[in-house]
Amino acid sequence: MLTTVAKGRTFDFSHAVGGLYMPSPIAVAAGEGDMVYVLSRQYEQILDVPWNKAATAAQVNRFTVPDTPGDEEFLGRFSKYGDSEGELIWPSGMATDSDENLYITDEWMNRVSVFNKEGELLDVWGKGGNGDGELNKPSGIALDSNGDAYVVDSLNHRVQKFTKSGEYLAQFGSLGVDEGEFNAPWGIGCDDDDCVYVADHKNHRVQKFDADGDFAMSFGSYGKGRGQLNRPSAVVIDPDGDVYVCDWGNNRVQVYDADGGFITSLVGDAQQLAKWHQEQVDANIDVIKARRRVYTLEPEWRFAMPTGLTFDTAKSRLLVTDTQRGRLQIYSKVNGYLEAQFNL
Repeated sequence: MLTTVAKGRTFDFSHAVGGLYMPSPIAVAAGEGDMVYVLSRQYEQILDVPWNKAATAAQVNRFTVPDTPGDEEFLGRFSKYGDSEGELIWPSGMATDSDENLYITDEWMNRVSVFNKEGELLDVWGKGGNGDGELNKPSGIALDSNGDAYVVDSLNHRVQKFTKSGEYLAQFGSLGVDEGEFNAPWGIGCDDDDCVYVADHKNHRVQKFDADGDFAMSFGSYGKGRGQLNRPSAVVIDPDGDVYVCDWGNNRVQVYDADGGFITSLVGDAQQLAKWHQEQVDANIDVIKARRRVYTLEPEWRFAMPTGLTFDTAKSRLLVTDTQRGRLQIYSKVNGYLEAQFNL
């Protein structure tokens, strides 16, 4: 269904954006106005063969994404595959600060690269290891209200806190299944009170910590039922305190309230192709014929391993990276939604 009403909330599907300019989107960040940044990566990146170099996609793509479907514009991209400063090999997480600078983790290089919104490299920090301030496959990244960066140090099974310039501040977490422990954590988000939520990937749950790194609560358990999770990959919190989790292995987004109570599931509703996907279809008559022969196109509407998400507060909308389908799916969170009354 295109409009989901649950427990006083209304999530209204808007449209999809993607296609040619959005290979394997892994993370997304909202900028000022209509600006949207999408981090892309592809598995071909790790193959060291000459013919593959032109096909790699470790980059940030810049778009304007207005509210009207079809009005989106591709503005260009920055960074590329490589191990030099300003280049990316296996990017994973992305966050923005108050100046719209972008902080991007690289799992392969065990570092964080910082760019301004035009793509100019500002800083690079981090190195591999398991000591204080060292990283082993960093994934999610989030900034708190002070501008400090929380980095998910995935294979060290912890979260580390840094200044914006990469100075080590603190850490919490270790390998395990108990409260405050992690197993290959992946995504991370901060709420307006600087509480930290971590997508505890292989423990199939989300854990919440206060600003000092002390455990507050957890929610979710392994499964595919209501409120359950299968390898969650990203988490974001809106200004109302509602929590959105990419339920990666279940091909959906789970929505919870501030106390961890289940609200609803979003499964993907892209009944109309994104503009650039439609252009690709229209250019190939054989594809058009093939699509007309299938029993149903419904599987195409749905999420396929959504990996990242963000909540665009200014526009009150959720943007989800529908990773395996090369697109974003966008839901508006509607306040004051009224159901029309029909008298028969």
